[in-house]
Amino acid sequence: MRRTSVALSAAALLLPLSACGGSAEAGSGSTVTVTVGYQSKTINTVTAGTLLRSLGYFEKQLNSLHDGHTYKVDWQDYATGAPITAQMTAGKIDIGSMGDFPLLLNAARGKQLGRPTHLVSATGYNLRGGLNTIVTAPDSTLASLKDLKGKKVSTSIGSAADGTLVRALQRAGIDPDKGISKLNQQPAVGASALSAGSVDALSQFVAWPGLLAFQGKAKALYDGAQLNLPTFHGVTAREDFARRHPAVLEAFLKAQAQATDYLNGHPVTAAEKVAEATGLPAEVVYLYNGAHGIATFNPALARRLVSALKQDVAVLKSAKLTGDIDVDSFVDDQYVKKALGTSYTKRLTASPPPAASEVWPKGSERTLSYKSPKQLLAYLAAHPEGIRAAYVPDATTGTLWFADKAVWVADGDRLLPFVTPATAQEYLTAHGDARTVSYREALERAS
Repeated sequence: MRRTSVALSAAALLLPLSACGGSAEAGSGSTVTVTVGYQSKTINTVTAGTLLRSLGYFEKQLNSLHDGHTYKVDWQDYATGAPITAQMTAGKIDIGSMGDFPLLLNAARGKQLGRPTHLVSATGYNLRGGLNTIVTAPDSTLASLKDLKGKKVSTSIGSAADGTLVRALQRAGIDPDKGISKLNQQPAVGASALSAGSVDALSQFVAWPGLLAFQGKAKALYDGAQLNLPTFHGVTAREDFARRHPAVLEAFLKAQAQATDYLNGHPVTAAEKVAEATGLPAEVVYLYNGAHGIATFNPALARRLVSALKQDVAVLKSAKLTGDIDVDSFVDDQYVKKALGTSYTKRLTASPPPAASEVWPKGSERTLSYKSPKQLLAYLAAHPEGIRAAYVPDATTGTLWFADKAVWVADGDRLLPFVTPATAQEYLTAHGDARTVSYREALERAS
């Protein structure tokens, strides 16, 4: 009797553990905990993280399964993708979201440790690479990427922003290993280092460059869209979890699609929700996630994104961060196809919204769009005290930026914005009569 009692007590203690993390089989009537790793401040993943969590769509989808289980969602917030991968390969996170380079490291690490993962959907993307930016201090004399030679640059090694830095330096003829002094730092640490003057530049992903520019703590040196290579974030899931709980993964992807539709249908409200959850200024969130923002949200795994992922492998290999990666076997779109049904094909072929200039008036729940930056400037000049934020697309890359932080060029009657001095200079070189003007002069010319 004593042995039986002890055995039953031990079994009772093991029951709750067997249902945690979604990593073990759960019997009928048990509680299944699904652990989701996300990056709250990496705001082009919000449809699989911050916004999705605030809307409660995943929990609602799980409650509608009616399969005899009780579901609980454990949301775990991280600053980058690396710790999410570490937890996934330890069997402690079931579903995670991260950028393209971290996704590849996720694939490599999962295969290496015998815990394979798969890319199951996309979140936010930019077809030219505008989600990553290299910034310098506001008073920096650095004017182009070539000026970084011999300088100290902060980035998060293995991140999408690091990939942009490596590629950009290579195109500029600078050895990314020997031509600069690279510091591997978390985004917040790098931002502090830039402000303190201990680094010359910072290469980071959403939303750090926009945040620092908005705060007046940085200015853009290099627009990632100059690479003209797609960059994106996506959702990865453990293979063993997906096989044991396919309905749960499909519920997540259905919820993600709902959050995507909410963001696209209510961009201002969505920006406010993300701002409230993260502490980021809503104006910065909207720069990336707005109606014409830098990021386009779509869960479909478009061929162009998968192709870009294959090109990224070479960058990681050259940095000795990984070996060969079989991208085709890593990508698994069966779950998102089933979750979205007939709408998947339409999402797969959808195009990003066209570039546009936008004004966010104070006290308004809607923004105003303009066909030209000059029209936007005319509105700003007429309403100097009534503006919450104003955004303009770079005249060559299309990357959205804050109007008062852009480099302005006057070319005849035209007023053209650029994210960086380098892209502005390229235009000036090709148009002899054009010249740079201050933001104040641009407003005066438009009024």
